[in-house]
Amino acid sequence: MQLIKNGKFIADEWTHVADDEPLPEGPVIVSLARWQKEQNVLLARETPIGVQLKSGEEPKLIADHLDRLAVVALEFPAYRNGRAYSYARLLRERYDYKGEVRAVGAVLRDQFYFLVRCGFDALEVRDDITPEIFAESIGAFTHPYQPSTDGAEPVMSLRQRLAAQATRKAI
Repeated sequence: MQLIKNGKFIADEWTHVADDEPLPEGPVIVSLARWQKEQNVLLARETPIGVQLKSGEEPKLIADHLDRLAVVALEFPAYRNGRAYSYARLLRERYDYKGEVRAVGAVLRDQFYFLVRCGFDALEVRDDITPEIFAESIGAFTHPYQPSTDGAEPVMSLRQRLAAQATRKAI
């Protein structure tokens, strides 16, 4: 897998650790179950910690600990399961989470634009994804239809603003 962070392909310094594996040195991403069970041990390591939430595990389960987490990885178990989109928005808007929100699992190129709009700043993608493919996917739409976490002006707001400007000029 490759990692795209803030639109750039970078080396991934994080290790996903299964519940039954020993903790390696360096930054780790663990399951919610492991976080809940071994929180004190993980925090005592004094290295960055991330938690991966499965599709049915809501962000409210870690809301009180977000200040201790450098990464929240949201799993896409299948392309047709979109709960993680909502969870990313909740993390950014309701919980004001400033750390990395990472998409993991069945992350497809057709989703890149929408993932970024919803608040994901890191995407784990297949090895056949190139910077050109990512750029093409992100640039597929010039104006969004809905408001989102990225601050882009939706089409209806743009139309209203331009109409108001034209009205002012006509007067």
